[in-house]
Formats: sequence, C-alpha cells, structure tokens
Amino acid sequence: MTSPVSIDGSQGEGGGQVLRTAISLSAITGKPVKVTNIRAKRHCTIRQI
Repeated sequence: MTSPVSIDGSQGEGGGQVLRTAISLSAITGKPVKVTNIRAKRHCTIRQI
C-alpha cells in the first residue's frame, strides 16, 4: 500500500471543492488521499438560544 497524498484543506476556500477534487484525483491516479483541516476557515453557524 502506498502512503496517502496529504492535502491541506485550509488553503483556498477550504470547503467541499477541495474534497471533491481530492477524491477525483485519487480515483484517477489510484493513490489514497488524506485531507486535513477541511473546514478550518469556516465559522460555526449553530446558534444557541
């Protein structure tokens, strides 16, 4: 088994597009990917009442 390609999800907009691209590249190349900090720049939108 090969070591996964590490992708820092906090770069750029840090949302779903990073994950979709990583999964697509993994499927095409056959290499595993590891995405970290996927929502690093997002603020919590849950409000407590």
